[in-house]
Amino acid sequence: MSKRLLLPLCALLSTPVLAAELQLEVEIPRLQVAEYHRPYVAIWLEQPDQTHVADLAVWYDVKLKDKEGEKWLKDMRQWWRRSGRSLEMPVDGVSGATRTAGQHSLTFTDAQAPLKQLPAGEYRLVVEAAREVGGRELLRVPFTWPPREATSHSARGSSELGQISLNMTP
Repeated sequence: MSKRLLLPLCALLSTPVLAAELQLEVEIPRLQVAEYHRPYVAIWLEQPDQTHVADLAVWYDVKLKDKEGEKWLKDMRQWWRRSGRSLEMPVDGVSGATRTAGQHSLTFTDAQAPLKQLPAGEYRLVVEAAREVGGRELLRVPFTWPPREATSHSARGSSELGQISLNMTP
């Protein structure tokens, strides 16, 4: 190979390969109520016709004795009907403990499941929260995968969820 061909090839190989990334911010609002319980939260991807694609996170009371926390997962009705009732909880990499009030960040790349197998197309990020002695709320944020440019999408809840922000980079 000639030196003229090697220099551009070396430059190409030394350039880092960037992965498409989905960054999610979920706000759980601080509520002033007499009896406060942390909400159970399910986060998943669906197609525009509401067909379930993949679960991203399920936050519930994982430490209750005899898996008692799983009994209340069905209160997140939409998630339960689309995915939850067919899962054996806990799900590695998906389920985790409930979160306190505040901002919570999740990051996913196209190098890892579930985005690794996600075909190009139109999707919706869905966040559903349900709280004992409280309410239930569901937010949908439409987006296109994979992103061709950096994009941001958001939705705002009115009771159990605060600001939901979805930021994507190619």
